[in-house]
Amino acid sequence: MNKTAASAGIPPLEAPRKGYATGLVLATLGAIAFSGKAIIVKLAYRHGVDAITLIMLRMLFALPLFAVMAWWAGRGKPRLTSRDWLGVFGLGFSGYYLASFLDFAGLAYISASFERLILYLNPTLVLLFGWLMYRRRATRPQVLGMVVSYAGVLLVFGHELWTGGGGKGGGAAAWGAFLVFLSAVSYAGYLVYSGEFVKRLGSLRLVGLATTVACVLCILQFVLTRPLGAAFEVAPEVVWLSVLNATLCTAVPVLMVMMAIERIGPAVAAQTGMIGPLSTILMGVVILGEPFTPWIAAGTVLVIAGIFVFTRKGR
Repeated sequence: MNKTAASAGIPPLEAPRKGYATGLVLATLGAIAFSGKAIIVKLAYRHGVDAITLIMLRMLFALPLFAVMAWWAGRGKPRLTSRDWLGVFGLGFSGYYLASFLDFAGLAYISASFERLILYLNPTLVLLFGWLMYRRRATRPQVLGMVVSYAGVLLVFGHELWTGGGGKGGGAAAWGAFLVFLSAVSYAGYLVYSGEFVKRLGSLRLVGLATTVACVLCILQFVLTRPLGAAFEVAPEVVWLSVLNATLCTAVPVLMVMMAIERIGPAVAAQTGMIGPLSTILMGVVILGEPFTPWIAAGTVLVIAGIFVFTRKGR
């Protein structure tokens, strides 16, 4: 019997089980919190704010949190080399600035439910990057999972075009879906290239530095494209929604997922993340009043089933 567990009067396997349960809870809450981002963005758009201003406010409030995260994770670690800084800038630009901006812009044209389904294709895009860059072969279950997942997205996309994108027109729905898909591609590129830097810097330090870079870029984009007074002209509701987005739906879930991975591993954490699309659809129906049609239900089942097969067989 383990001496530490015995001295505490705990059976040897109870402590690991407790840690596993905690990891599952953290992964679940993190996935739900991440999925709330789309809901908050859609609520903010109802107050007449544009994507550039909205993402600036989100990153402005998130900047201190990520800067502290980077400082905390870097204590006692070697200083970054010029090559490290170049990599951090590139990853911050692709994974957090560009991916976030394209996502925010696309959400102005499509539903939160459809946006989450598109973003959930991310693992398949990572595989495609790996095939193109490193000639890694896909297994048959992975190919099957990809086909099923993309069929689900195309099913919902076809319905959006048929119904006119919720009153905004089929062209607007196609444009929004394209922007969100580019967001997923941009983030997949971040995941592919981040492996080397995670080993060198550590995951928490890299996330803190890369997101800090993204925050600065979003603020700079606003300064260069909008009058400074525009930040003070937004509705008070937009400010509070941005604070909520920066904390509860950005910084907090990042920490939750990191802590969950430490306890249950990345594979189980990824599987737990499947609750994300379901929670987005539920919040979209309850909070935003988005319709829940048989098409959305069927598409969601296909996407989640496909990604489940894809990640489980390709682990």
